[in-house]
Amino acid sequence: MTSSTLTYLLKYLPFLSWARYTTAASARQDAMAGLTGAIIVLPQGVAYALIAGLPPEYGLYAAIVPTIVAALFGSSWHLISGPTAALSIVVFTTISPLAQAGTEAYISLVLTLTLMAGLFQLILSLARMGSLVNFVSHSVVVGFTSGAAVVIATSQIKNALGLDLETTGNFILNWVAVAQNIVSTHLPSLAVAAITLASLLIVKRWRKKWPNMLIAMVVGSIATQGLLLTSWSTASQIALVGEIPSQLPPLSVPQTSWELLRQLAPGAMALGLLGLVEAVSIARSVATRSGQRIQGNQEFIGQSLSNIIGSFTSSYAASGSFTRTGVNYEAGATSPLAALFAAVFLALIVLLFAPLAAYVTLPSMAAILLIVAWNLIDWHHIKIIFRAGKNEAMVFSVTFAATLLLPMEFAIYLGVLLSLVLYLRRTSKPTITALARGTGEKKLVSAQRSGLPECEELKIIRINGSLFFGAVDYVQSALMAIPQKHVLIVASGINFIDLAGTELLANEAKRLHALGGGLYICNPNGRVIKPIIRNGHLNTIGKRHIFSTKALALSVIHAKLSDHSCIGCEPR
Repeated sequence: MTSSTLTYLLKYLPFLSWARYTTAASARQDAMAGLTGAIIVLPQGVAYALIAGLPPEYGLYAAIVPTIVAALFGSSWHLISGPTAALSIVVFTTISPLAQAGTEAYISLVLTLTLMAGLFQLILSLARMGSLVNFVSHSVVVGFTSGAAVVIATSQIKNALGLDLETTGNFILNWVAVAQNIVSTHLPSLAVAAITLASLLIVKRWRKKWPNMLIAMVVGSIATQGLLLTSWSTASQIALVGEIPSQLPPLSVPQTSWELLRQLAPGAMALGLLGLVEAVSIARSVATRSGQRIQGNQEFIGQSLSNIIGSFTSSYAASGSFTRTGVNYEAGATSPLAALFAAVFLALIVLLFAPLAAYVTLPSMAAILLIVAWNLIDWHHIKIIFRAGKNEAMVFSVTFAATLLLPMEFAIYLGVLLSLVLYLRRTSKPTITALARGTGEKKLVSAQRSGLPECEELKIIRINGSLFFGAVDYVQSALMAIPQKHVLIVASGINFIDLAGTELLANEAKRLHALGGGLYICNPNGRVIKPIIRNGHLNTIGKRHIFSTKALALSVIHAKLSDHSCIGCEPR
């Protein structure tokens, strides 16, 4: 096989790159890590399906096929994909206004939404937009997940209290409904929820390596059976999750129509973008510990294919799971083979033990989801965000509030838009530093820091930042406020200049020339001089007004000002 053929195969079949290095020893490590992951995802999958408004088996289906596809076509060695809490709540809030949760129509819409999200992700990957996730700031992600955590906890309060209420994705309406019906709390259901919650916290505190969610779910089921043996008359009214079919994910065909695509497009794009941000962020986080370098665009391809193929195998939107990925790494996984083992082991568990899910109660799952919601809130990074400054705090707060009060897809868009606005506002005000002649080796130093006087005839400034259309007004105002007729710009700090920026320099050159002075530029890099030439502004500024060094610029300009003397020029 030639090197070009191998390169081609590795580009489109990335799993060949790690499969050829798999040994018997590494396979055993991956198998043990996969078994651990399968045990962990069992209660999580059921819980996340309930959040998404789907029958419990769909959470397990989403942890089988999408997990395999993402592992085969992604770039991360340790990322485990599947259902997540954040995506589940976006699915529910997007589809619940269109159909009754849990119905065939609802499931069909969810599968269509998943297909559209996958296609959106695929378009981004084909356009090589792997760096797009860098424009979604960490404050947006933390704000959204924190808001989603509150919405998830709110939606499960009714199950923990045993209240028969219609659940919506509206945070305020859910709390109003719970408050109005609080006196109807079903005490046996509340007892089961409390026992499950207590057992989960105890196991998590004293046996950190044990599967606390699975143990808590079993304890809750045993507690329910114990209550049924007592004389508590209403214990039989404890709601059950329901039996899970003992079968592999069945094939499915998402429905498509122009009207449906139009309705679901905003939610699909938000779902796809959030899924990519989750997956790439988690993959990079683990990669910093494992020493791997993540290929963002390849991860886009893996996530997109997992959702596209998953939508045809009864799986709803999947992405990287922080919990399962972390456990996978800590369990000693050496390659994506661990994710394949996890999916296979989960499929075997579904085939052999699915009927036992009939004994799992909704109050138990509600207690587990309350802990999931609590763990979603990243208290550590929230403190860092508020210490970082008012801009980051504003992005977090707006995204958090929007997640609670607006449709979730708009909350994501609003957070991203606000991040971009604040970024543009910062970049629209490049740093302009007044310089003075130095007394030592340095030709020019900051006038403010050194305390040295500036030249009374020549204003010398350094511009640090981008000179683009958004910064033109700010820089122009600063130049217009300079009293001197001769202005020297040290351009080494200008990292980007566009057409509006070169026009600004040309217009200032004409204005100062008309006043009997001139605009001069020194130390321009290629990112400055090339746009000036390309945009046709070199002649207006003047070839002889552009200098390669500060020393040359100062000698030429001061020769023109030979008849003047000032305190600022005495150090010459």
